[in-house]
Amino acid sequence: MRDSDYEFIRSLVYERSRINLGPDKRDLVSARLAKRLRATQIGSISDYCSFLRTPAAAVADEVANLIDVISTNHTRFFRESDHFDFLRSTALPELVARRRAERWSGLRIWSAACASGEEPYTVAIVLAEALGELAPDWPWRIDATDISHRVLDRARAAVYGEEAVAGVMPAPVLHRHFQRGVGAEQGNYRVKAALRAHVFFGHLNLTGRQTAFEEGYHAIFCRNVMIYFDRPTQEELVQRLARCLLPGGYLFTGHSESLTGIRHSLTSVHPAIYRRPPAARP
Repeated sequence: MRDSDYEFIRSLVYERSRINLGPDKRDLVSARLAKRLRATQIGSISDYCSFLRTPAAAVADEVANLIDVISTNHTRFFRESDHFDFLRSTALPELVARRRAERWSGLRIWSAACASGEEPYTVAIVLAEALGELAPDWPWRIDATDISHRVLDRARAAVYGEEAVAGVMPAPVLHRHFQRGVGAEQGNYRVKAALRAHVFFGHLNLTGRQTAFEEGYHAIFCRNVMIYFDRPTQEELVQRLARCLLPGGYLFTGHSESLTGIRHSLTSVHPAIYRRPPAARP
């Protein structure tokens, strides 16, 4: 890949997604562009860049495809499990205790970079298990968004292989919330309809101009996505997420993501967990 081509791709990706591709990502970008060259039947990266510079209507769709292959979508069920332990043992009991006093009609959680769905479905498993005991009458929903149409399609299908669901333990929990495939689907597991009914997927560029789902979340999971942004973008995103939280709501970030040096209004309560200060009592 020529230096000028890499700089063009790097600048275009940053402009459209704010993903910050440094010089160490050049080999990764080249490998992922190969997928788009095959799909578009364009012979070289230089020709592909020339196509992206044209005003053709198809370019907008191809830029979306480019962002799709560049963005990283590594995830698994119960990844960084201490977050889900905190949700189950600390956050949910506290939220349940406050719901009547603050007249919350339902519990709302946002998985802001949901990838192929493992994170929001993990949250759904925790809510289904915990609220069944704490507040069985409290309705709840999870809004799940991602910049990649490709992984959102996989998330909506909600079908995972045996290795993917290995983190769903103990076995009775797996059996309560997944259907085991038979015949041609042997070895696969699908999230049961009762759990899928609580999770709503949508396409969203977190750094774009379009708005997220409505404000008023009790918790937001935005994990392992800010590491791809530069510091100004991280700060802008954290401030936006904080505004989407209800007073007393929780923000979960990745363990490799520090908010040190970022201006925000949140309070650290646990490694990679922050809280919007509760509203003052009259």
